Amino acid sequence: MYTARTSSKGQVVIPKEYRDKLGIKAGERVGISIVADHVEIYTLPEDPVEEICGIFSEGSSLVDALLEDRRKEKEHEDRLLGS
Repeated sequence: MYTARTSSKGQVVIPKEYRDKLGIKAGERVGISIVADHVEIYTLPEDPVEEICGIFSEGSSLVDALLEDRRKEKEHEDRLLGS
């Protein structure tokens, strides 16, 4: 465990070993959160939009499911109308 002092501006240096382990490079942004009684620092993706693109690509498509529901409704309507 490392300890650090805060500067007059409230800055704290993340130890090199931790930066290396997390892949944090100079100038990169990190997230900072208060969790219970401590602070957590975590890496942020370089491009958040690119990071989340495709997260819903696995599994069934909502569009496909809606089109299938509509097809079944149309078949039911056609039977009722005798078409």
